[in-house]
Amino acid sequence: MAKILLINPSWGSVYKNPVHSLTAAFFPSLTLAMVAAQLKDKGNKVEILDLSFKGFNQDFVLSHFRESSPDIVGFTATTALFSQVIQLSNKIKKLSQNVFTIAGGAHCSALPERSIREADLDAVCFGEGDFTLGEIADGVELKDIPGLAYKDKNGEIRSNQPRAWLDDLDALPMPAWDLFDVKVYLRLTSRLMVKRPPGVYFETTRGCIYKCNYCANIALQGNRLRKKSVERVIEEIKYMKSFGFNEFFLTDNLFTTDVERTKEICRKMINEKIDISWQCHSGIRVDAGDQEMFNLMYRAGCYKVAFGFESGNDEILKGFGKGGGASISRALEVTRMARKAKIDVLGYFMVGLLNDTEETMRQTIEFGRKIPMDLVKISYCTPFPGTPMFKELYEKKHLTIDNWDSYNAYKKQDFFKHPSLDSGVVDKYYKLAYRRMIYTNPRFIFRRLVRAIRKNELFYEVYFFIKFFISGLRI
Repeated sequence: MAKILLINPSWGSVYKNPVHSLTAAFFPSLTLAMVAAQLKDKGNKVEILDLSFKGFNQDFVLSHFRESSPDIVGFTATTALFSQVIQLSNKIKKLSQNVFTIAGGAHCSALPERSIREADLDAVCFGEGDFTLGEIADGVELKDIPGLAYKDKNGEIRSNQPRAWLDDLDALPMPAWDLFDVKVYLRLTSRLMVKRPPGVYFETTRGCIYKCNYCANIALQGNRLRKKSVERVIEEIKYMKSFGFNEFFLTDNLFTTDVERTKEICRKMINEKIDISWQCHSGIRVDAGDQEMFNLMYRAGCYKVAFGFESGNDEILKGFGKGGGASISRALEVTRMARKAKIDVLGYFMVGLLNDTEETMRQTIEFGRKIPMDLVKISYCTPFPGTPMFKELYEKKHLTIDNWDSYNAYKKQDFFKHPSLDSGVVDKYYKLAYRRMIYTNPRFIFRRLVRAIRKNELFYEVYFFIKFFISGLRI
């Protein structure tokens, strides 16, 4: 039996953008909850230190490390937060050479050996890591653990064979929600993003069959769609609700691709009268779904869906690999379906896609003004490690990779050379997108006003509009 400390880094650096700080949603880490569940089942003592909603404070973490004195320290981190892992792991190693340090997540899956070197880690998990840490705690030889890169006794970095993707998702234990103080998350989430806090992340599928060049999902979960059974999904919702969570964010990449399965899940929730709110934070594509599906989702408690519209040009969509039947006309059609079902629509857009031009970015902005959305999120297209975009730019030597803090979708992208656009031009259209889609868009403002009156939320609407307006001046 081992004593294990799992650390989720601070998200503060990601939400320094004044507008996006207003839409921050802090939830317990699903990744660490899944890893912890495996460890607990094996009899290990596990603690999760969630720094997501705190400022980054090395002294606090190191003091906690001294007090808890764990045998193993595990980190999860995105690229933008990996510098925190570097700092903490190096400091922890100076405090104790005996502690075993390991990290996982999308960044480590993409760059396992580099991650070990930069953070002085003992090992890195790549791919699905639900079982990896449990095997390490059990004393399995590192060389025999699939999906693991590690330092051998001579300090040389070795990489084992990838771990096979888990076929039976129903075999996973329930997430270890008991390791989080649910009450803490009640006050940490913007009302713009969560209707009934506290909220939690939730998954019903893993993997994605598409190959968008800015997405690293294939490196983390593979390019084959794997599904939990409808019965397991319902059981897990009830389990999650038993800990006091009133709402969940779906993290699936393709929740609605199997439309009939989506309908069946919703019918089960309706028939069993499960009182919970939820939203498709991701997992819903414009080319999957019909009016009946949206109606059932609404009746089952879904009140918001988020579509990755990305661009207002069909050729751009095809060019970056959106795939399937995604198109501008279909986006308009499916948005109207969701709104007809009384479900709010959040639209995601990007500027600076590799095949973007000034003209296509203008088209994206005008499309964003036209499509009937309730919320809008705009980001810079960012070449994260593990994506085809990163690989292409790296091979052309158009990419700087010595500062992971730059890899932030809400910061000006001046660390790589775009094929045809200057970073200053992309930055200009990023700011213009917010002005045109939101601040000077009468149809958007009118929709928000009508929605606020209908839902008796006029006070909150005025409050957030003022904050958004002031923040927008500082983008």
